[in-house]
Amino acid sequence: MTDEIERQKLDRLVERLKQKMPDSLARAIGWLVGPSAILIRLPLGLLFIAGGIFSFLPLLGVWMLPLGILLIAVDVPWVRRWVIRTWPRIEARWRLWRARRNRSA
Repeated sequence: MTDEIERQKLDRLVERLKQKMPDSLARAIGWLVGPSAILIRLPLGLLFIAGGIFSFLPLLGVWMLPLGILLIAVDVPWVRRWVIRTWPRIEARWRLWRARRNRSA
């Protein structure tokens, strides 16, 4: 897979994710994955991953882990490939889990 095709696939994944977020957060994510945020993206991604690891602390959560990985995937090709392969499976499992949870409630 070429680098350009990988970037397009990652862009589609980011757009799907942004559609599920509140507008202000979606705009922030859109800016972070844009070319103007290149110096902020990698350190912020690493901070989000660290925050996800320490999710037992207040204000931090597991939600920070995938967001950090997604931010790093914009600039690191092997992480991008992993995200492109893995994200749809995780998304499908999440939908299945939510459907089961809603049925039992």
